[in-house]
Amino acid sequence: MVGERVQHRPFDLPLLLHLCLLHLGDSGQPHLTPLSPVEEAVSIQGVRGNSVELDCGSGPAPLVVLWSFTPLGSLVPRPVAVTDGTSSKVEAGASALGVVSLRNSSLVLGDLQEGARGHFLCQALHVSDAQLHTTYFYLTLAVLVPVSKPQVQLSDPSPVEGASAVATCVVREGTEPVTFTWRHQTPRGPGETRLGVTEPLLWLDPVDRTHLGWYVCSASNAVNRLSSDGVFLDVIYGPEKPVITVEPLGFTEEGFWASEKEEVTLSCMAASNPPSHYVWLRDDAQVHTGPTYVIASAGRTHTGLYTCLAHNTHLDIRTQTTVQLTIYYPPAGQPSCAVLPILGAVTLLCAWPGGLPTAQLRWEGPQKTGPTAPSNVTWSHAAVGLPNGSVFTCTSQHPALALPTLCRVKIWEPPKSPICWTTATVGDQFIMLSCEWPGGEPPAVLRWLDRQQQPLGSASSSLAIHLLQAQGDLAGKEFTCQGSHPLRTPDPYCRLQLEAPHLAVAESRVSVLEGEEAWLECVLQEGTPPAQLLWLSPQQQQVEPGTSGFVLHPSGAQLRLQIRDADPVHHRGTYQCVARNAVGNSSQSVLLEVLSERGAVCCGYPAPPNVTIRRLTYGRHRREVQLQWAIEGPGNLTSFLVQRRASGSGPGSGAWETAASDIDPESRGWRLGGLDPGVLYAFRILALNHHTAGYPSEVKTPVDPPFNAYPAVLGAAGTGMVVATVVSLLVFQYAARHPRTFPYTESPTTPSLDPAQESPDAPVNVTITVTATP
Repeated sequence: MVGERVQHRPFDLPLLLHLCLLHLGDSGQPHLTPLSPVEEAVSIQGVRGNSVELDCGSGPAPLVVLWSFTPLGSLVPRPVAVTDGTSSKVEAGASALGVVSLRNSSLVLGDLQEGARGHFLCQALHVSDAQLHTTYFYLTLAVLVPVSKPQVQLSDPSPVEGASAVATCVVREGTEPVTFTWRHQTPRGPGETRLGVTEPLLWLDPVDRTHLGWYVCSASNAVNRLSSDGVFLDVIYGPEKPVITVEPLGFTEEGFWASEKEEVTLSCMAASNPPSHYVWLRDDAQVHTGPTYVIASAGRTHTGLYTCLAHNTHLDIRTQTTVQLTIYYPPAGQPSCAVLPILGAVTLLCAWPGGLPTAQLRWEGPQKTGPTAPSNVTWSHAAVGLPNGSVFTCTSQHPALALPTLCRVKIWEPPKSPICWTTATVGDQFIMLSCEWPGGEPPAVLRWLDRQQQPLGSASSSLAIHLLQAQGDLAGKEFTCQGSHPLRTPDPYCRLQLEAPHLAVAESRVSVLEGEEAWLECVLQEGTPPAQLLWLSPQQQQVEPGTSGFVLHPSGAQLRLQIRDADPVHHRGTYQCVARNAVGNSSQSVLLEVLSERGAVCCGYPAPPNVTIRRLTYGRHRREVQLQWAIEGPGNLTSFLVQRRASGSGPGSGAWETAASDIDPESRGWRLGGLDPGVLYAFRILALNHHTAGYPSEVKTPVDPPFNAYPAVLGAAGTGMVVATVVSLLVFQYAARHPRTFPYTESPTTPSLDPAQESPDAPVNVTITVTATP
């Protein structure tokens, strides 16, 4: 039925030829239509080898399009291609036309062939007013052939002056009409001259010396224009024996020599009238025509036998002279120096291959001179006693160079020692042991060893990497990276031990009020290779970045989990922080308690009484606070919960965190330590009845305790008395041992003027005043 789409089977071209003449009647059954409209024939040109597109008229897209082709001189159409808009088919025999394809209803012929000349018919089946109508579109295709590259053929390439010659421009193919033009270039003329000949034959009758030169023929048609290669017409007379001169002048036993990159001029002169045709040969291969051959920059390939050949074609007389030219050139680039480590020594390598003749190389060290050799020289030097930073020089000399060429190598010890580290591949399938000891010349040699000092893999320079299959029994195993360098004794090394990760959590139990933020903190303490940290929810689901209500804050070896708008139904439970690496894993649990908001009854427990803070003072050095509180009103309670909040701008600052929990319900005071003196804290306290929390107390910040002068004064006075007693005892002891130093009193009954008669045991009056400052 019209408008219904059915599955298509492969096209049957004869059936489609008849189908294009059918339409739907009133009953819905197809029958023949009256004469369908016929378009006028359209002429199209295409170029062989190119692409051409044949359009099947304009208008709405037809249901079916059938293309057929009638060759020139034939009346039988041949099917080419058919399409119904969704599928298409191209007849196998259509390849004679080119590469056939359909683009909508248009026929595209790629790589157009000459066999496509002829008539094309496009039959299109349309639906109009519930009837099928067929439209015919005729096209006549002309295939144009480009002209081939012309070739110039001379009847006599070296005619005698006065004779006749014909130049023929040969074109193998091309669509007529073909137009020809001729150009002539003399050897010493200002440029090409266009000849007034448009035919394929160029007659030169008679030939004279002005006809000498190159001839080029151009052929063109409606498609393209091509020119031939130039052909030389030579009109010459016989020569004498040539004489060759070389500049700059340099002699060898075989002939002449010149240095590389010099300009070398070879000149040949042979008397002749008219002038001879000169041909230069190098090792029997033609390299130049003319009396002078200039090598702008002599190279190694210019060495050889050079022959100057003078030829008179009229007399058929040939004369020639041959000389030997040798080009001296140094090796390419620069000499290369290298140093290799061997047991107890270093091997110095210097190479500069190539050149004519070969370069002479010589090693020179800080203590002595090494060997000399052409192209390549090796010197094995003992490492014992060799100072760090020793420089060795390789001197290269060549006759083509005015100055010697040098290359140097510096023997130096790599700094510090090897560094070891380990990483795991994606998925923890392999553990990569890495060891690096950069620097040094020669580079240090590194090798991985197991616990039994057996090598793992092969040694390498500067960086050593070894892969281990990840498995649990690697935990605790130790691996050593041993480095060696000729200037370092003993061999340095570094070690690493594979360990499963170990974790620690800031708090194993965290309590927050409903609707507030909760922070769970997990720190990786150790683990080799580095471990991956993650959090698991109470449902044992990994908390991914972007999970609703959760925010991960990674920072180095720390991973903090922020839980927003805490909900006792969804968020309460045990969270696990898990650390995993390639050799094992570990986990720590944190219990999160979400207390009911604002004293609401939860889980059948009534609200506890409210709490007020009576006193909040700093302790010693502000690293602890003393908190005292009181309860107000009736209610049952099972414990108290103290929360604190720190000021700051980092993740988690400003959020309430548990400072103390499970405080005995009979307690009314608590000492809180572990504070940072540089951080300002705020505190609040809540009463708990199981999972039901009372209203939080007012928020307070701690203050310094009031100053009490009485204890200070008593302390100072006591300290002064102790000091005074100690000083008095010291003074009496000193006075007893040195009686002449202190003043004394005379006896009132028996005065005497003789000091010797004075009693050494006479009493001494000493007054000591002690002042205690509070």
